Amino acid sequence: MIRRPIASTTRIILGLLSVAMMLAGYSWLSYRQHQKNPRDTTIPNWSQLTEGLERSVQWNERLEDRWLTDDAWATLTRLTAGLGLAVLGSCVLGLAMGCLQWIEALLHPPLSFLAKVPATAVIAVFMALVGLGMKMYITMIVFGILPSMAITVYQAVKEFPEELQYKAYTLGASHMEVVGNIIFPYILPKLMDATRLMIGPAMVYLIAAEMLFGDVGFGYRIRIQSKLLNMGVVYPYLAILAGFGFFMDSLLRTLQRRLAPWFHSQH
Repeated sequence: MIRRPIASTTRIILGLLSVAMMLAGYSWLSYRQHQKNPRDTTIPNWSQLTEGLERSVQWNERLEDRWLTDDAWATLTRLTAGLGLAVLGSCVLGLAMGCLQWIEALLHPPLSFLAKVPATAVIAVFMALVGLGMKMYITMIVFGILPSMAITVYQAVKEFPEELQYKAYTLGASHMEVVGNIIFPYILPKLMDATRLMIGPAMVYLIAAEMLFGDVGFGYRIRIQSKLLNMGVVYPYLAILAGFGFFMDSLLRTLQRRLAPWFHSQH
């Protein structure tokens, strides 16, 4: 039967099985590649991956740094700052467009247009306007995801049942009370869903900028080590990035269940 629920134990077992299949597939690809060339580093075996990870966490006496911690701090700081500003801005713009038609008429066309412009295509413009450094990375993320998220929030507000709005006015609520106490809680779970979907694109824009202009960060390290064919370092970095994205997604899902339990009961 379509969408028939399955037991939690079955779901966990299937999830673990999928991970095991991925690891087995990678092991087979690495084994086959090393049969052709024992010194191959493009698909490193598990010992090469372990060596690469150890190299990433070792303290460099000459440069007085540790790759993984320095890169992780730089990338995660940029990602959370850019994503946070984009979510805040999209929430404000989306609510304004959904509640006030004159703002909708003013902002909807340019936001719809900007949502179709890839952020990576205008890196040169950002470099001229804001320069390099933290501003560049935040601008890349905000420009890349804010227009689409603002349109998503706007559409969620437009779906808000008007009868709830009229009941609130009947009970004496002001305009701001309707927006803050009724409309915002209604769109909050959809805002969280939109944020979850934008974690991946935000990472893409940030890594692209770090690859081009960074002197620290995951994108910078991946670029340098890829040129040297040190894929034993690159692959763990990619896995850590994916793990952080998965953690953020899981955290948002947990917050969504706690802050909007009614939303999950309807879906």
